[in-house]
Amino acid sequence: MSGEAQQSPKSKLVAALPLIIFIALAAIFFKQLMSDGDKSAIPSALIGKQAPTFELVALEGLNKSGVAIPGFSSELFKGKVSIVNVWASWCVPCRQEHPIIKQLGEDKRFQLFGLNYKDKPKNALRFLGQLGNPYQRVGIDPNGKVSIDWGVYGIPETFIIGKDGSILHKHVGPLSPEILKTTFLPVIEQALAD
Repeated sequence: MSGEAQQSPKSKLVAALPLIIFIALAAIFFKQLMSDGDKSAIPSALIGKQAPTFELVALEGLNKSGVAIPGFSSELFKGKVSIVNVWASWCVPCRQEHPIIKQLGEDKRFQLFGLNYKDKPKNALRFLGQLGNPYQRVGIDPNGKVSIDWGVYGIPETFIIGKDGSILHKHVGPLSPEILKTTFLPVIEQALAD
């Protein structure tokens, strides 16, 4: 009898299993990466559900015509279409999308709220001072607790809330003119019509 035992087909399969699993996963990831789908259309468990209950204090020092801009709470969503934009001064894509947020702020058919995420108040004030404040209300979330309840994992993120207080749409990443036209505004128009 020789010193080398012959491997059975079953043991060869077991030895090759990690390689087979790796190749299958790599193929799935590659397919997702190369797909033409909207990368920002990330499913949210909150779509169709009531917005989380919360109350955010105001960004101290933020004023419009000498009047302090208040914070906001989930109670303000009832009866009106609302947009909640999660942003921070340190977020480069937030700066990129700000002209689109300003454009949304000019439309008085809905409410626009800014949720300032894990930011220093002086930096947030400087950001809005330089780029303009499109928000009717700005609340601060210094430790990110409220944002976690909303399922935020990367900013900017923007939510459309229906008149009944339910989350209708979540957009991850900066809004662009194309996304505004093809995705975001149609959801807003439908929400306003309901």
